[in-house]
Amino acid sequence: MMKKLTFSIVAPAVAATALLAQPPARRGDTPPDPGAFVERRVEFLTKLLSLTEDQRARATSIFTEAGEAAQAVNANLAAPRQALAEAIKTNSVAAIDQAASEIGGLHGQLTAIQAKADAAFYAILTPEQRTKYDALPRGGPGPGFGPGGFGPGGRGPMGRGRGVQQ
Repeated sequence: MMKKLTFSIVAPAVAATALLAQPPARRGDTPPDPGAFVERRVEFLTKLLSLTEDQRARATSIFTEAGEAAQAVNANLAAPRQALAEAIKTNSVAAIDQAASEIGGLHGQLTAIQAKADAAFYAILTPEQRTKYDALPRGGPGPGFGPGGFGPGGRGPMGRGRGVQQ
């Protein structure tokens, strides 16, 4: 009886320890699911602002379209990033300037996509909801919340960290 009791307590503890000992997933191991990101964002905004079903549907559409547009721009970032990495290795100042300028332009496009999505979302809010939304700190508690949530001081394009694009 004591063996069974000990085993029933120790076995789950050992299993839990083994699971917790696994290294955390590294950024980039699995790409973020844009649909899940939009769903979480709309769910949070629904709780925060008491969105109606129509507003939820419209917000989902707005943020999905923005995510798709951002993915297209993000796909174009690989080449200039590679060029920048090579320019750094060869200490080519002109190539660094060119690659950085191209990356900056693409980041500007991402910022515009986010700002337009935020503006379209803001336009569907009632005056009471806008008051709540406006009261959020700049950049808010997460990506895209509050005015300027993706701009300077925000979490970066698509909320992937402080200005870091993957």
